[in-house]
Amino acid sequence: MKRIIVLLLGLWMMSCSQQQANLQREIDFNFDWKFTLVEDTLPPNNVPLADQDWRDIRLPHDWSVEASFDSTLEGCVGYLPGGVGVYQKHFKTPVDLEKQNVFVLFDGVYNNATFWINGKKLGVNPYGYSPVYYDLSSYLKTNGEENSITVHVDHSRFADSRWYTGSGIYRNVKLITVDKLHIPIWGTFITTPEVTKEASKVHLQIELENNYTTDQNVEVVTSIVDAKGTELSKATSNTSLKSNQRNKITQDFTVKSPKLWSPESPTLYSALTQLKVDGKVVDEYSTPFGIRTIEFKVDEGFYLNGENTLVKGVCLHHDAGLVGTAVPLGIWERRLKLLKEGGVNAIRTSHNPFSKEFLDLCDRMGFLVQHELFDEFDYAKDKRQNFHDRHSDYATRGYDEHFQQWAKSDLQRTMRRDRNHPSVFQWSIGNEIEWTYLHYRYITGFYTDPKNPNKNKGFFGKPPMFTPEELKVRYDNWEKGEYILAETAKKLNDWVKEMDDTRPTTANLIIPQVSHVSGYADAVDIPGYSYRNVIFPWTKKYFPNTQVTTNECPGTWDDWKQVLEYPGVFSIFMWTGIDYIGERNERWPEKSAWGDMLDLAGFKVTGWNYFKSIWKDEPHISIGTLPLKKSGFKAHEMSGLPVAKNKGSYKWRNSNWHWNYKKGEKVLVEVTSNYATVELLLNGKSLGYRSMSDSPGRIMRWVVPFEEGELVARAKFGKEETVATLKSAGKPSQFTISADKKQLKADAYDVSHIVFQLKDKEGIPVKTEDVRVTFEVEGNAKLLGVDNGAWTNIQDFQSNTLTTSQGRALTIIQTTKEAGDIKITAKAEGYPDQTINLKSTH
Repeated sequence: MKRIIVLLLGLWMMSCSQQQANLQREIDFNFDWKFTLVEDTLPPNNVPLADQDWRDIRLPHDWSVEASFDSTLEGCVGYLPGGVGVYQKHFKTPVDLEKQNVFVLFDGVYNNATFWINGKKLGVNPYGYSPVYYDLSSYLKTNGEENSITVHVDHSRFADSRWYTGSGIYRNVKLITVDKLHIPIWGTFITTPEVTKEASKVHLQIELENNYTTDQNVEVVTSIVDAKGTELSKATSNTSLKSNQRNKITQDFTVKSPKLWSPESPTLYSALTQLKVDGKVVDEYSTPFGIRTIEFKVDEGFYLNGENTLVKGVCLHHDAGLVGTAVPLGIWERRLKLLKEGGVNAIRTSHNPFSKEFLDLCDRMGFLVQHELFDEFDYAKDKRQNFHDRHSDYATRGYDEHFQQWAKSDLQRTMRRDRNHPSVFQWSIGNEIEWTYLHYRYITGFYTDPKNPNKNKGFFGKPPMFTPEELKVRYDNWEKGEYILAETAKKLNDWVKEMDDTRPTTANLIIPQVSHVSGYADAVDIPGYSYRNVIFPWTKKYFPNTQVTTNECPGTWDDWKQVLEYPGVFSIFMWTGIDYIGERNERWPEKSAWGDMLDLAGFKVTGWNYFKSIWKDEPHISIGTLPLKKSGFKAHEMSGLPVAKNKGSYKWRNSNWHWNYKKGEKVLVEVTSNYATVELLLNGKSLGYRSMSDSPGRIMRWVVPFEEGELVARAKFGKEETVATLKSAGKPSQFTISADKKQLKADAYDVSHIVFQLKDKEGIPVKTEDVRVTFEVEGNAKLLGVDNGAWTNIQDFQSNTLTTSQGRALTIIQTTKEAGDIKITAKAEGYPDQTINLKSTH
């Protein structure tokens, strides 16, 4: 009898398991694609295409980063090419189409993409940053033959952006299979309208769709569960849908003693929704969410969960060095971890929507996200030189040509995908759009030369020269173009509010004094300024009821002081947190720049130490050095103290993290710290103290004639002492390789960063000499590429060999689906080979 019971129980569990397997909505659709580059920009007439000679690839894929840097190409996109590519994949119909529907979901294709299934055109999507999906159900084969999905990607206008975009299907692709009675893709919207320590109200809007030929009665059951899967609240609704009807229902829940989402404690919950027909589950949908409150007050700033919160933000572009824009999640995870350790708690997605995967990571790691939608509206920016467009060549034509037709659809699809993320706390409709409406700059009075529209008389460093009343008169009297910026902005803002009225809108204003009188600033909830800190007193005087903040800035102590001195100003977003490819017009061999905290390889730079000393409460001290003659300082003739040549010299800059110069050479030593007083010592001899109060820009400086040995900066608070050291390195005699992860998942996604560093016989890093290094990989992994982080590194990313920078290099390896041992060997002429062993498991 026991055996019968056990057997029946086992059969029941197998049945439940099979039912659960059949309800898997998402299938990873990234593998087993074919790819080729083509010459013709016109989409093919007859598809599918013969692809037996094409490359076998897996997605995500960025074909531009596979190429060599070329000085004859465009610096705006990092001297890498675009082109036209075609992707194709063959697959069998995975479900019974009498009962189920099949969709394909592309999270991002750059750009001008056309899609077919079995030769039937599904549609197009010009914007490279918006997700798009198509219903394949009517076109799939039911006779057991393979289907063919074809994607034509036209990035022949390869310089269509002011930064590197990548080319191809560079984000994830999913195949979605659902019952004909189902919750549509992005079909839920969850909010937390009331939150206290005792309880939180949770409001869930659920869309339902019935594609059966008959009416359907459905029971909708939703459970709120925590990270451990414990059910905290439950709701059940009953409704009916007519054939081919889409409808919405709402459910409300109470979560007792909620754990609130914040950067310090990014607690997540899930709303698990089941659709049942006659007791049988026909669809399941999971909606991850966080419980938190956001509030913005004009004279007080930003409140997260009732606490005044300062937004310590960075702007980021969506590429990541050697992988281009097809960025494995582990690379973003490593980079965001370093940013967080440096004090960052917010990210601005400059200047376009990022991937779903990226926002999922921000949810889990605890980053606030200012979600930006567009860089161009009605008129084009100049891709090579920024500001308004001064070129008309084919290669630089961009999204402005699609904006009128596609902006609403792109915005709505993106927001439907992203509005449940607790990390998203603002929607930004656009970036520095005023440049493309020429009259805005002339109205300021700082721009006066129509023959040279970018020539100005101190625009960025001076407050407005007119009152708002005077500016309004000038605006009203100035000739305008076909499109009015304030009207376009209001239209965008209205579209955002239709999708989500729980978060404020913003825009990054570059000419705010005019935007405040034209109606542009009034179109959004919280105008953000771009490099216009000097205007805050003027705004507070004339627009006391308007909350403003900083959406983009260079990233200096002066920028952060605005947040501390003006209570309503709650944020900075420095440009940028991490190096990015592009925006280097006519600067060959520079192909990247402007990473304030991490370079293109993800290595820390001086700004990481600088902002950690400002943003983190934990004790911090660090040392940087520069040859005095290149530092912007000189030594005082009598005291020997450093004297700045101009005010700009006081700002932080990338300095050397070594103590190796010519004997007697004068060196500027810069110390960043959050201690009030720091002492500097060379070989045990004190070189004196510097205090924070006497150090402009919060950087303490000494002029030190170089002497080989050990440089020490130390500070004390009570009995606690914090020390930073730099030791002179000898000649390189060895190198080491290290891995950030040694235990990996055999899922064909997981990555490990392998760092090479030259060292002397004592193990001190040698940062003044370089060597050519070759990496070899054995086992179940592939090498994604190599980099050294330098702006001027124009060696191929897609290689296994390169010359180091600062004696350092990076390679990234990625697992395959097969588990096993992985061995990485680094080789450099004149040095013994070094190996490191990793392991991947299922």
